[in-house]
Amino acid sequence: ILPCESDFPSIFIYGHTSSGKTYVMQTLLNTLQLPHVFVNCVEYFTSRLLLEEILMQLQSCCSEREQTSHVHCDTFNDFVRLFKQAVVSRELEDQTLYIVLDRAEQLREMEANILPAFLRLQELTDRNVTVVLLSEIVWELFRPSIGCFEPFTLYFPDYSIGHLQKILSQNHPPEYSADFYAAYINILLGVFYMVCRDLKELQHLAALNFSKYCEPVVRGEANERDTRKLWKNIEPHLKKAMHTVYLREISSSQWESLQRDDGEPGQLKGLSAHTHVELPYYSKFLLIAAYLASYNPVRTDKRFFLKHHGKIRKTNFMKKHEKTSNHLLGPKPFPLDRLLAILYSIVDNRVAPTANIFSQITSLVTLQLLSMVGHNDQLDGPRYKCTVSLDFIRAIAR
Repeated sequence: ILPCESDFPSIFIYGHTSSGKTYVMQTLLNTLQLPHVFVNCVEYFTSRLLLEEILMQLQSCCSEREQTSHVHCDTFNDFVRLFKQAVVSRELEDQTLYIVLDRAEQLREMEANILPAFLRLQELTDRNVTVVLLSEIVWELFRPSIGCFEPFTLYFPDYSIGHLQKILSQNHPPEYSADFYAAYINILLGVFYMVCRDLKELQHLAALNFSKYCEPVVRGEANERDTRKLWKNIEPHLKKAMHTVYLREISSSQWESLQRDDGEPGQLKGLSAHTHVELPYYSKFLLIAAYLASYNPVRTDKRFFLKHHGKIRKTNFMKKHEKTSNHLLGPKPFPLDRLLAILYSIVDNRVAPTANIFSQITSLVTLQLLSMVGHNDQLDGPRYKCTVSLDFIRAIAR
């Protein structure tokens, strides 16, 4: 990757998250004892912070005992000048200095000259320096429209299931044998590998569910080699965990309490991802009104939303069809004026039909909580349909 004689001015390394990019680079540079600077672009999110951090790390690169002073660097021209001085003062002219920028996709949010300048830093400084960019996205999404120096690209593929098995099996608890933990990891990957190949997420899931896997052994109902009983015990709990992959909807302690109580994830308040959706005040009432309009027949509006609706006769037609649940039939489309009429009846204070209300309806469509039925050029006005579930509406109503 890092040739010594003819050094690449810039190297672009990309791959999905948790594919070993950062770890390999840090291990390689530290093992070979190469002078380097390692900066995370998320932590230093402006060009000034980024350039100053590189210069400060460069000050302490070869003299760890010497106290570093803060460096002021406003422009890339200042950075080039100060960089040359630092290389000379640290006696790095005969060595290759490596500047590693982790999470380099953040460079696209900075000034337009930052990325092209880093790619040509070797040319601008006339020093033996290689800039290494680590990213989760491909180079084609980096390349500026005006063009730039093309780096040497290197792809880190995802871990195979065999690699994940070896890596995860290294974390086995000392009180259990390595074969027992390896069998557990094999079961875990058999369930989650098709939906999740993120090493960090798999490590979290392995730590979270291992105690449940060990329960038959702890109670004396099975030994470590009785894989059939162990699988039957852990299978329903892994299926529950499938619903929370990546979401972190509950803490580890909450999940462990659910495992002990054999509870469902929905029993804890705020577990569903939908309950975490924060909506404006009137958007919540609009969504509730849309749900009522989708699942209640038009003829019931007078009975539900008018205080003095009079006596309503229950005909045989109504009795026959009310036996079928509207939730089984699915949501029905409704016009905009019916939505607003229900909104006005369920909100306590008076609501004016302002542009703010109509823009919130558009936002609900954008969030796919409502869907527009038909075309925008309909003469009789737009028609909508509510797409959320009853549990979602209950959470919003609470």
